[in-house]
Order: sequence, then C-alpha cells, then structure tokens
Amino acid sequence: MPMFFSVLRKTPEALEIYWTLARIMVPITIAAEILSRLGVIGAVAPVFAPVMGLAGLPPELGLAWLTAMIVGLWGAIPLLFTLVPMADLSAADVTVFSALILFAHGLPLEQKVIQQAGPGMVATTLLRIFGGLAYAAILHRVCETTGWLSEPVNPAWVPMSETADWATFFIGLAETMVSMLVILVALSWALEILRLTGLLGFMMKGLSPLLRLAGIRGEAGYLTAVGLFLGISYGAGLLIREARSGAVPPRQVFLSCVLMGFAHSVIEDTLLVMALGANVWGVLAGRIVFALAATAAIAMLLPRIPDAAFFSYMFRQVAAKEG
Repeated sequence: MPMFFSVLRKTPEALEIYWTLARIMVPITIAAEILSRLGVIGAVAPVFAPVMGLAGLPPELGLAWLTAMIVGLWGAIPLLFTLVPMADLSAADVTVFSALILFAHGLPLEQKVIQQAGPGMVATTLLRIFGGLAYAAILHRVCETTGWLSEPVNPAWVPMSETADWATFFIGLAETMVSMLVILVALSWALEILRLTGLLGFMMKGLSPLLRLAGIRGEAGYLTAVGLFLGISYGAGLLIREARSGAVPPRQVFLSCVLMGFAHSVIEDTLLVMALGANVWGVLAGRIVFALAATAAIAMLLPRIPDAAFFSYMFRQVAAKEG
C-alpha cells in the first residue's frame, strides 16, 4: 500500500509536465498543419533534403527533426505521420527517424542544464547533432543493405495522421492529447515502480562496467547511469553539484555529459518511439552501443587536448578551478 500511494504521488508531476508540453505542442501542430495545407512545407522541404538524405528519410521530415531539436520529442511526434503519409513510411524509416531525434531533442533546455555542469554548450550540442546524424546514417545503410525493417511501419499508436478536413484534424489532435496524457502518467508510474522495487538501481549498477569501457569512472559512472535512465535533468543536475565541489574531474564531467547527450531517458523515450513503430534494436541496443563507442573514442582523444584549449572551448574555466 505505501508503494501504491508513492506511485500515485507522481501523478501531479506528470500532469504538470503534460500541461507544459500541451501549451507547446498544440500551437506547433496547428501551425504545421496550416503550413502543410498552404504548400509551404512542400516548398521548404528541399532545404532539408541533403541532411535527411544522409539518413535516407523524406525531406519533409526535416521540419519534424528541427522541431524535435528545439522543442523536444513530444513536439515532433505529432508531425511524423502528418508530414509524410504512414503508407509511405517503412519500419526502417520510423526507426532511423526515431534514432535521429533521440540523440538531439529539446536542446535549448537540456544543453543549458549540461552547461551548468561545466561542459561548453556549443561543443556538446554539436556532438549530439552530428552524433545523431552519424548513427542515423549508419542505421540507414544497414537497413538498406540487408533489407532489415523494409516492411511497412505498423505503429501501436498513431498520434496524428493526414486529415481531409479541419474538423477531422481537430478531433485527431484532441485524441492525441488524451492518449499523450495517458502515456505520460503511465510512464511516470512505471519509472517510480522500478525505482521503489530497486530494479532501477540494479540496472544502474549493471551498467558500470560498460561505462568504464567508455572512459567514465568513479562517481561520474553512477551519475551518468542516473542520466541514462532518468534523463539529463537528473544526471547533469547531480553532476552540477559534484563538479562544483571538485569531486569529479572536469574531463570526467565532460565525458559523462557527452554520453548522457547521446543516450538518456532510455526507458521512457524508447518506449515512446517503439509505440510509433520503431524497432527496439535500432533505437535502444544499437544507440547505446554507438554512444559507448563514440564516447570511448572521445575519451581517447581528450587527454591529447591541451588544458588551454579544453577550458577555452569545451569546459568553463570556473568549473575547472574548482576541480
């Protein structure tokens, strides 16, 4: 019974998050629909073609990608099947697009949190964007070469789809907002249950050996695991305190934030895009392997960067002095 009440206490927090997201999502979705009906998106899509082409995606999805980077996952999700008809998308397309936005989303907010821990906003933001593009391109090539996930996408949840008239559009938008509320509350409950039962802590501990392979050790390893499972706000939030106290060296803080940027909220975000039809091996297993390998490569290069360059372009000098 105490667990039941503890889980229920997460509901107001989920409702607060929902209200914040709703105020952003509804105007963006309506604006995108207006632009689509006016033909503006079709005219602008070629601008995104070179970037989307790297990942083998329709250029129209460039707008959804841009929305994800600025607003977040929930801002981009309703645009997926409205910008491109579901019949034109394969499981590979949705998996690759999901991987792309999982790497880089909500950048203004999340990168501001990371910056408070010390790492430079420009350096870590560029790493997230180009890391996401690199992984999406690799995933696309694998799918294209092997024929993996070539079948039509079969989502468990369709947030929005192409609509013939405005009445149908607003009905679909209302249904999307209701289903989004249910999903948010359910995910918040599930994460709380994992925390209370100790499963979350067990998963964090099991991740430690992998983090060491990526060059992340000591206290930074645990804090990175927190970010991987619970999100940047939690992981980087804890790192802010440790970085300022000098408990975690600046370069370890930087590596930790890089890995969290590549892969965070791996439970919540993964379940969300899987509901859209993304494959778990592409958006979870492959993404984590890439994130660990890319961070390990950065860890090998980082000691070769002189302190002057590191603290000028990659890390705030004030944090370094405290470390």
